[in-house]
Amino acid sequence: MAGDGGTGRGGTGRVTRRRVRTRADLLRAAFAVFAAKGFGHVSIEQVCEAAGYSRGAFYSNFATLDELFFALYAERAGLIAEQVSAALAGGGPDLDVPATVDRVTEVLLLDRDWLLVKTDFLVRAARDPDVSRTLLEHRAALRRAIADHLDRARGHTELPAVLGTVEDAAHAVVAAYDGVTVQLLLDGDVEHARAWLKQLLTALLTDGSAEPAAHRRG
Repeated sequence: MAGDGGTGRGGTGRVTRRRVRTRADLLRAAFAVFAAKGFGHVSIEQVCEAAGYSRGAFYSNFATLDELFFALYAERAGLIAEQVSAALAGGGPDLDVPATVDRVTEVLLLDRDWLLVKTDFLVRAARDPDVSRTLLEHRAALRRAIADHLDRARGHTELPAVLGTVEDAAHAVVAAYDGVTVQLLLDGDVEHARAWLKQLLTALLTDGSAEPAAHRRG
């Protein structure tokens, strides 16, 4: 089993690189264990065993299992925000709805293991105001990324009047994603989830006349 991955936070560049690798390995292993067992059923020892590191390596990177869990959530939620921002920016100022929806739904993280971990975090957030604030901040960042692009597109492309402001439209997009991911948790059908999300987003961001990408089921 590997050692502690370097001690102290102000060591040499070599130690810093090792610490970065150790932290990444612990997060990757924790993700798999959390997804398989659920956060409340996982111990530090199980994470260390899955990562191939000692408890010393764990404690040189994270003070508690909660800290690791929150770091994992922040990493994955940040990745989703980056994916959405990049996909939205790919089309320039015009809001070409079909092309934009295609880009977003192709890159968006629709991973059942991530959704299981995210659901654990949501349950924690529902009972803990501090965790709730963290979750709300991440969701707000995702909505801002969407709203910013919709705002830049105004004057080039009109959104359906029923959506109101770009902020309202961003809320609707995130709500569509939430709904699709719940279905994905239940049936495990990633391809259908991606197609259904494409259909929902197209309907939201147009007058609804676009050809549907999937037929509703389930």
